[in-house]
Amino acid sequence: MNNVTGFQCLECNQTFGVNEIQYVCPDCGGNLDVRYDYERINQHFSKASLAADCNLTIWRYRPLLPMEDTSPVPPLSVGWTPLYDALRLADEFGVRQVLVKDDGRNPTASFKDRPSALAVVKAQEAGATVATTASSGNAGAALAGMCASVGMKSVIFVPATTPAAKVAQLQIYGATVVLVEGSYEQACELCLAASERFGWYQRTTGYNPYTVEGKKTAALEIAEQLQWQVPDRVLVGVGDGNIIGGLWKGFCDLQQLGWIERLPKLTGVQAAGAAPLVAAVNGDGVIRPVIGQTIADGINVGDPRDATRAMRAMRETGGGAVAVSDEEIIAAIPHLAQTTGVFAEPGAAAALAGFIKLREQGVIQSEERVVLISTGSGLKDINTARRSVGEPLRVQPDVAELNKLKV
Repeated sequence: MNNVTGFQCLECNQTFGVNEIQYVCPDCGGNLDVRYDYERINQHFSKASLAADCNLTIWRYRPLLPMEDTSPVPPLSVGWTPLYDALRLADEFGVRQVLVKDDGRNPTASFKDRPSALAVVKAQEAGATVATTASSGNAGAALAGMCASVGMKSVIFVPATTPAAKVAQLQIYGATVVLVEGSYEQACELCLAASERFGWYQRTTGYNPYTVEGKKTAALEIAEQLQWQVPDRVLVGVGDGNIIGGLWKGFCDLQQLGWIERLPKLTGVQAAGAAPLVAAVNGDGVIRPVIGQTIADGINVGDPRDATRAMRAMRETGGGAVAVSDEEIIAAIPHLAQTTGVFAEPGAAAALAGFIKLREQGVIQSEERVVLISTGSGLKDINTARRSVGEPLRVQPDVAELNKLKV
C-alpha cells in the first residue's frame, strides 16, 4: 500500500500505522478512515494518465486504493457504470439536469460489487481462504460472486426475511448461506462473532475499513464522467451509511488532489420506517436506534454501523437527509423505469423518491445539476416491483378480444 500513510479513528481521532491494525479502532471500537499521501499520488497519477487508461473498471484508480501494486484483482468487470442524462425527469421537475448512475449494471447487479471486489483483494493479501459478511442481500451476493470468481469460499449471513431472489443468487454463487431468524443488526453480530472464532476474513460494512474505499470509486467515476465538473447534488439511498460515506471520501480525495474545486451536496434518503440517520442529521446529531420496518430491504437498517461518517458526509456538504414512505418508494420504481429505462430495486428507487420530495418542498433548486444513484437492479426484488404496477392484461388468443381492451 505504497500511497497509504495509515488509519485514523472516526470517533477518537487516534492514528495508526499501516501494519498496526486490521478492522476497527482497538481503543474505542470506532470505524477507521484510510489516509493517503496525496502529494505522492499526484507525482505519478493524473487526469491525463486516466484519460489514456483503457481499463474501464474500478482498478483504473489503483493509486487511490489501499492495495499492493502487484496484487491480483478479481476478473469480473466492476465499475465504470453508465451515467445517463435523464432529460425527461429534468423536464418534468424543472431542474437544470438529472443524471442517473446505474450501478445495477455491475456483475452481481449492485453497487456492492465495488467494496466486495476490494475486500477479496485484501482477503487474498491476508492469505485468507474464507471471506464472510453480514448482508441484507446485495453485499452478500457481491462478496459471493467475487469469491467465486477467484475460487475463494464465502459464508454469508442474511436475515431470514431477505427476498428469495437474493438468497437464490447467494446459493448460485456457491456461498454457504446462513439465514438468521432476526434483524440485519443481529445477523451482523453473529457474523462478527463467527469470523473471530473461525478466523474468516471479515468484509462486513461498518467494520472493515476498506468497504468505504471500494465505494468511493463511484464518486471518482462520476467526476471523471462529467469531465471533472462535479454535480451540485448527489442523492442515494442510505442504510448503514457506508455508501454515502464512501462517496464523500471519493470527492474529498479528488479535492485533496486538486482535481475538483468543490464537493457536491450529498443527500441521504432513508425509508420512513428505518430513518435514524435522517432524525439525527435533521436533529441533535444523536443516533437513536429503531426497529427497521420497510419494504426496502437494502436500506432497512435501524442501527447504522457507519453513522458518524454518514452524518459528516451529509452535514459537512450541506446535503442533508430526507425520509420517504414505502408508498413513495414503490411509486418511484416504475417512475424511474418509465422515464429512464433504469429498473431499480426499492432501496435504489428511494433516491428518486427523495429527489421528488425535496424538489416539491423547494429544497432542490431549478438550477441544480443532480445525480441519482441507482444502487441495485429491480430484478433483486420482483415481488415489490410487481406491486408497483399491478396485474397485466389477460386475454384469450383472439385478436377480437384484444381489440375490446383498446390496447
